[in-house]
Amino acid sequence: MLYPNNQTASLQKELFQTPTSEYRGTPFWAWNGKLDPEKLISQIHIFKEMGLGGFHMHVRTGMDSPYLNEEFMSYIRLCIEKAREEQMLAWLYDEDRWPSGTAGGRVTAGKPENARKSLLFTTEPYPQPPIFRSGQPEPGRGQENIRQENGILLAVYDIVLNEDGTLKQADRIKGETPLSEGAIRWYAYMEHTSEDPWFNNSSYSDTLNPDAVSEFINLTHEAYYRNAGEFFGNTVPAIFTDEPQFTPKQPLGFSLEKKDVFFPWTAEFARLYQQSYGEDILDSLPELLWELPGGQLSHVRWRFQNLLTDLFVENYCMQIGGWCRNHGISLTGHVMGEGSLYDQTQAVGDAMRCYRAFGIPGIDMLCDFHEYTTVKQAQSIVRQTGGEGLLSELYGVTGWDYDFRGYKLQGDWQAALGVTVRVPHLAWMTMKGEAKRDYPASIGYQSPWWKEYRMVEDHFARLNTALTRGKAVVRVAVIHPIESYWLYWGPNDKTALKRAELDRQFSHLAETLLFGCIDFDYLCEAELPALCKKGGYPLQVGHMAYHTILVPPVCTLRSTTLVLLQEFVNEGGRLVFLGDCPAYVNAMPSQAVNELYSSAIHTGLLDSSILSAVENERFIDIRREDGVMENNLLHQLRREKNGDLWLFICNGRNPESPDVDPSPPSAFCPEGLLSCGLI
Repeated sequence: MLYPNNQTASLQKELFQTPTSEYRGTPFWAWNGKLDPEKLISQIHIFKEMGLGGFHMHVRTGMDSPYLNEEFMSYIRLCIEKAREEQMLAWLYDEDRWPSGTAGGRVTAGKPENARKSLLFTTEPYPQPPIFRSGQPEPGRGQENIRQENGILLAVYDIVLNEDGTLKQADRIKGETPLSEGAIRWYAYMEHTSEDPWFNNSSYSDTLNPDAVSEFINLTHEAYYRNAGEFFGNTVPAIFTDEPQFTPKQPLGFSLEKKDVFFPWTAEFARLYQQSYGEDILDSLPELLWELPGGQLSHVRWRFQNLLTDLFVENYCMQIGGWCRNHGISLTGHVMGEGSLYDQTQAVGDAMRCYRAFGIPGIDMLCDFHEYTTVKQAQSIVRQTGGEGLLSELYGVTGWDYDFRGYKLQGDWQAALGVTVRVPHLAWMTMKGEAKRDYPASIGYQSPWWKEYRMVEDHFARLNTALTRGKAVVRVAVIHPIESYWLYWGPNDKTALKRAELDRQFSHLAETLLFGCIDFDYLCEAELPALCKKGGYPLQVGHMAYHTILVPPVCTLRSTTLVLLQEFVNEGGRLVFLGDCPAYVNAMPSQAVNELYSSAIHTGLLDSSILSAVENERFIDIRREDGVMENNLLHQLRREKNGDLWLFICNGRNPESPDVDPSPPSAFCPEGLLSCGLI
């Protein structure tokens, strides 16, 4: 239990005045030099003086002690014991730098079967006889694709395109077959990544392969458990996984170009696709690259991406999350590419599916970005599953000139969207050598204001004592559009504008609702069957109940979603479509949505139309002194079991006007906001 002090009937004044460690920040503590016990103990004292509640022991560039060896583990235990003595929390980190999954390269060292796999689609076959290639590093920490020529041939195709670049004919070639008239021959290879200095001259691991992930657990998590397992679930609440991902998915630039293209893959993918869908993916592989004629959408793209996502979630996230639950500790951290629909599709498929594996789901917010959808996705799963908290790695890449005002503003808007576990990035152990260039500023003793930093942490710790209590008051849900986005992953000259439009709509809808003072949750279609056993009104999704559901502009819905929405409408639920009637179900052409669409409310994406459609679900209305609705503020409203309400309001953008009048409807809180716990 992360917040044991929340079991009291009401918030205790003493706790609010002096919050305990679990409500306080727990920074990335960069172990970036020679580990020294006196220095480690001294810096833990500094963290406590700064008002921090703990630390993540995080290996970074420059660490001059062998990773995971006996000496390293002795320092881990030393810091855990010191944290316990100081009534602080010691959080583990599962990798040598990032991305997680290799145990410092040990998972893939001499084991190409565990290395990350790519499907290379190319017009240039491997040379015969093969040319030995060595020293081809894969830059970008596993996040870029480079042709390796170390793989096996999966299939050969003769591709004929129409004049507009759409797919006219795709013949899978068996054996020595003459080139078809007007065709271009393409080859599909499965490759594995090469050695890279970033991974200690090994390579990134295959996160779609359960055996590779099991090896990662054996080398990392089991080692931590042997060393300090008695502290799991008390002094050590969680282990942080950082930016796991699969091979970055890549579109063609132009339909008619002959450029190498890479897709995520794993050795068992074709067999698992056949098992799941009764089709041979290699027969239909070209549909991943080119558009079909006549504006048709390819179900193969949806099925390919859906299986990829399932494999990543089950084999990486769920396998590690299950181990953590069985050992009394939470999995926390964040996946790669949470922000946009593009980034999710490219790196993990669907971020929301990943979060159910995490005891404490997390996100990453770099450069003072304001990615409201990123936080909202994770917050929605936390609410629906009854999770205790939401973690954010924040302040990263903000530089030396980022001030306390920035720390408060960024922390405030994330708190309004549910963040309760703050992981400030970054507290350097040392700034010697390369370490001084590692994404400053250092939130630690190297900064001249470190003794004043307690003001920041006291503010957020007090906020957390309230915002971790009770349950969020939310009545609106939004169908997440990621699965429709998958269908437009084609050549950039044909689909990039559509993808950009979908991403803009995705962000715009979230901002319209949030800055219109309408809180909401996303509904992940893949998770709905497990969280929502039946339809009805209100729609009960796990721990949350929704009275109005918005369907953004999408082209496909799942059949399981369709059934739940129809039952919701039949019992009086308010369903609002913001776009045209979806013409696909499970990515197959279908008119099954027509009846539901005809019985729902239809509106567009104008701010006024959206807010008008959800006006009945409004709890608060914030106006400027001239009566104009304020559009720079975010809020969170929570209700405790005894009926007490907590309302937090903050700037969600750079403030323009400080004069606002928070005036809720009269029926909202008859005793007044102050008696309800206005912060």
